[in-house]
Amino acid sequence: MHLEEQYDRIYKYLYFRLHDRHAAEDMTQEAFLRFLRSRTYRDENRQLQYLYTIARNLCSQYYRDKVISYSLDEETDLPETDGFENSLIQRLSLQNALESLSPEEKELLFLRYVNDVPVPVISGLYQISRFAVYRKLKSILQKVRIEMEEDQNE
Repeated sequence: MHLEEQYDRIYKYLYFRLHDRHAAEDMTQEAFLRFLRSRTYRDENRQLQYLYTIARNLCSQYYRDKVISYSLDEETDLPETDGFENSLIQRLSLQNALESLSPEEKELLFLRYVNDVPVPVISGLYQISRFAVYRKLKSILQKVRIEMEEDQNE
């Protein structure tokens, strides 16, 4: 058996099992290094079988490590998932509440809270007093809060 002839075959086998080119390349090299370091099966004409056994065992170890790593990540992510779900629910509630607003109300919120346009400038744009702008903004925010509370209670 010529090892050079088997390298591509072992690589293809590992790639077929792993579906990851880099991992298959690394494991192919590791399989051949382990094969060359070992004297087992060298004299019994079972070199190819031994080489595939090493490759298969490397795949098994790869998947065991991956499952253990995934399980640990999954456990540590559980508290964050709850926060993420709450954040997602709040965002969806806010989006629904904003959709219920009129175009003018949306524009007022955008100008004041997204673009940080000062109230005197907004009052000039709409040609209303600053107090009227404050009242409208307060009313819109109250409407959004009520809408979000109703949405979360459903």
